[in-house]
Amino acid sequence: MVLSEFLRDSIALADVELRKLRRDPAELATRAIQPTLWLVVFGNVFAHLRAIPSGSLSYLAFLAPGILAQSVLFIAIFYGISVIWERDLGILQKLLVSPAPRSALVFGKALSAGVRGVSQALIIYVLAFLMGVELRFEVLAIAGVIASVILGAAVFSTFSLAVACIVKTRERFMGIGQVLTMPLFFASNAIYPLSVMPDWLRAVAVANPLTYQVDALRTLMVVGGESAFGLAVDFGVQALVLAALVLVAARLYPNIVR
Repeated sequence: MVLSEFLRDSIALADVELRKLRRDPAELATRAIQPTLWLVVFGNVFAHLRAIPSGSLSYLAFLAPGILAQSVLFIAIFYGISVIWERDLGILQKLLVSPAPRSALVFGKALSAGVRGVSQALIIYVLAFLMGVELRFEVLAIAGVIASVILGAAVFSTFSLAVACIVKTRERFMGIGQVLTMPLFFASNAIYPLSVMPDWLRAVAVANPLTYQVDALRTLMVVGGESAFGLAVDFGVQALVLAALVLVAARLYPNIVR
C-alpha cells in the first residue's frame, strides 16, 4: 500500500511536469541541435582521422550511444533550476504542505526528466540510422535503451535537485551546472574508451555514473556493442546511485524555501 501511494504521488507530479513539455514542443527541436552537431561534425571528423580506437565498431557507432548519454546529461543536470522557479512562484510551498512524501516529489521530477531523455533517444536513433550506423531494433534492446535513458536522466536530475536545494539561487545554480557538465562528460567513456585513458582519469571514469549509462547504451543500441562491466553492473550502479540521491535530495528539499 505504501509503495502504491508512493508511485501514485510520483506519477502525478511527473504528469504535471510533462504537461509543460506538451505546451512547448519547440523545446524538443532546440534540444536536437547539439547532438546533431556532435554526430555530424565531431563524429565524421574523428571517424575520418581514425584517431580514437573503437575496437570492432566504427567510430560513429561507438560515438552514437555516448552522444545520447551526453544529451540526457545536459537535459538532466539543469533540471534543478525548475525547483528554484517553483519556489519563486510559490508552487513549491504548496507541494511541500501536501501529504505526498518528499521522496515521492523528488522521484516524480526524476521520472519526468527521464521521459524528456527518451525524446532525445528518438532523435539520436534517427540521426545514427541516417548516418549508416547499424542499430539494434529488437524489442528487448530498445526497452533496455529506454530504461537506461530514464535511469540515467533520473540520476543526474536528482543530483541537480540536490544542488539546487543547497545553492538556492538561479545564478549560482547555472554556474555550478556549467562547471559540472563537461567534467562529467569528458571523464567518461562517451567519446573514447577507458583503455586509452591515463590511470587517474580511468579511476575517475569508473566512479562516474555516466560511464555505466554509456556502457549499457553501447551494448543495447548498436550492433556489435559489448559491455565492459556487464549490463547487471551498469543498471545496478545507476539504480544504487539514484536511490542514494533520492534520499539526499528528499532530505534537502524543504531547505530551499528557508
